[in-house]
Amino acid sequence: MASRRDYTLDDWLRRFETLHPKKIDLTLDRVAAVIDRLELKPPPYKVVTVAGTNGKGSCVAMLESIYWHAGYDVGAFTSPHLWRFNERIRLNGADAEDAELVELFEIVDSTLGGITLSYFESSTVAALLHFARRRVEVAVLEVGMGGRLDASNAVDADCALVVSIDLDHREWLGDDREAIGREKAGIVRRGKPVVIADRDPPRSVLAFAAAEGALPRVIGRDFDFVREQGGWRRVPGDDARVWSLPPFGGDEQYGNAAACAVAVDCLAAELPVGDEALAAGIRNAYLRGRFERRDVDGVEWIFDVAHNPAAVAVLAASVGRLPRAPRTLALFAAMRDKDLSGVVAPFLPSVDTWFVTQANAERGATGEELRAVLAASGARAVETAVDIAAATAAARAAAQPGARVLVFGSFVTVGAAANALGLYCAPSRLGGQPAKWTRV
Repeated sequence: MASRRDYTLDDWLRRFETLHPKKIDLTLDRVAAVIDRLELKPPPYKVVTVAGTNGKGSCVAMLESIYWHAGYDVGAFTSPHLWRFNERIRLNGADAEDAELVELFEIVDSTLGGITLSYFESSTVAALLHFARRRVEVAVLEVGMGGRLDASNAVDADCALVVSIDLDHREWLGDDREAIGREKAGIVRRGKPVVIADRDPPRSVLAFAAAEGALPRVIGRDFDFVREQGGWRRVPGDDARVWSLPPFGGDEQYGNAAACAVAVDCLAAELPVGDEALAAGIRNAYLRGRFERRDVDGVEWIFDVAHNPAAVAVLAASVGRLPRAPRTLALFAAMRDKDLSGVVAPFLPSVDTWFVTQANAERGATGEELRAVLAASGARAVETAVDIAAATAAARAAAQPGARVLVFGSFVTVGAAANALGLYCAPSRLGGQPAKWTRV
């Protein structure tokens, strides 16, 4: 292989995919040591860390947009990506460039010594380094898994946001909401605010916040929203202003938007945000692959990265509010470690034909495994394909004008299906009209 001095971005990503012996290693000592060597602690910017089972991406997108509209330089770190790694590290809404990422990985690699980092850990360090070098004023970090031992938790949050807590990644986080909640609550810090957007938070979350001396703000107790014609109002609120929602997702965005507004309030002494910037930030937030609706040759395609029962239930509710299509097809591929029966259940009554395949060679359930799950669940008709591109072609061939095709199950599924249709989401820029998927 070429000298590391000549590495491309793909070369660096391949290196960090195999450098550490474990793809998932929930410890903080190694990543914290590298962060210390790079003198990235404490971060020279305010940090909002977002954890939760569902809704993390939505909240990151809204907070990123709010702070940009308020005039701040803002960084955002998210995972996974749909099309290209660059989406994970953003500055003012723009994906990092290849050259920037290569330089960042070179610096991270030169600092390792005898330490090895995983793909996600090295990405986290690269993001923190990028934000410091570009002198952002606030960074919004999405937790990859859990919270307490996630690499994003190697730096202290000035405000923590716990969006929702449900059953996911149980092999790593625990078998019930109490155990999972304790892991997610690990992002809170003593004397710092934590916004909890789950209406029924596990006792473990509140107990951990109290033990840490954090300052909790809980939806339904300390803040809330009231739905109004054309939007929603904050509760408590200082006026009768009606706020808009972002252009993605469904009813879950009311609570997410309210929680983001409270998080902004919590940091207002150091990062003041006016009402106009708050409103514009929420209204113009942009998020790839969440209830994205696109017309392809007279067929409505809906793309959503929902991959656990709670997220798919929200997606099904959003689809249920649309005019009924004469025929509904589903393109589905998911990871084997998910509750597959629970994931497909919300759409069993409405999907006429399922097109299934393997999303990921390492963790993805095979087409035959998915067929068996659907057959046992009572699905009407199921077709398997060799890969997502073939499944997309089969669904497209079967869909007549006026039909609807649902694409869900994982980020890999959505990204690959969109590519197979010739759709690509250009790097988003904050402000004005959000970027849209375009034909290529």
